[in-house]
Amino acid sequence: MNATKNDTNVVFGTEDLLISLCNSVTKVLSVATQGDIRYSGMVQRISKTCLKPDIGCFVLFDGGFSGLVVINFSAAAAMELYQNYLLNMGMAKEDLAASHTSDDVSNVMGELMNQIVGDFTGKVGRELQTHITQNQPKMLVLNKQVMLSVDTNLDNPEARRVTFFTASNNIFYLELATDRTEFIKLHDFDAHEETDPDEVIAQVAAKKAKPALPKAPPKEDHDDLLSSLGM
Repeated sequence: MNATKNDTNVVFGTEDLLISLCNSVTKVLSVATQGDIRYSGMVQRISKTCLKPDIGCFVLFDGGFSGLVVINFSAAAAMELYQNYLLNMGMAKEDLAASHTSDDVSNVMGELMNQIVGDFTGKVGRELQTHITQNQPKMLVLNKQVMLSVDTNLDNPEARRVTFFTASNNIFYLELATDRTEFIKLHDFDAHEETDPDEVIAQVAAKKAKPALPKAPPKEDHDDLLSSLGM
């Protein structure tokens, strides 16, 4: 994570958390898809986070600080990442889903989101000396007419949006909402990373085995989720 200095302390703020999260996105997706994933040098301040078409994914985290991570994929971006990931894992192209509305696409994107947030929470523990937990990523295939706001219980929320580009220049967006907070370094400590997520993903890809995709939730559970979100 980046840091800014005042006269006596090193301070980590919202933008530092955002940069760390963006780096987790590029690291995990670049390794998983063997493609160049990059993000814009500009960030937007937004008033709230939203799930948008074509595939919206969100994860809540809590602990040392609370927040919400949302990634909104276009159909083209989701299919590119999905296909490249599974082809890199050794699957045959004819075995892949043909549409972004497939359960397989949602399952794979949810797994990638889980890896991204897992990498981020690991860095939080090492570099900020605190602990946060995450829920299971929730994926929704959204109609173009649906705009869905996701509310979180934040006392003094700040929200940011960053634009990402895939290797084929398809676009997706990451949004972060978190309580306004600062971490002030009191003394030096070792922030060594014991396990390299890149190596873990690379080892899995090297096995050339079909990934074990989580089962799609029963229709009743999916309907309950939509109902709980006001849809």
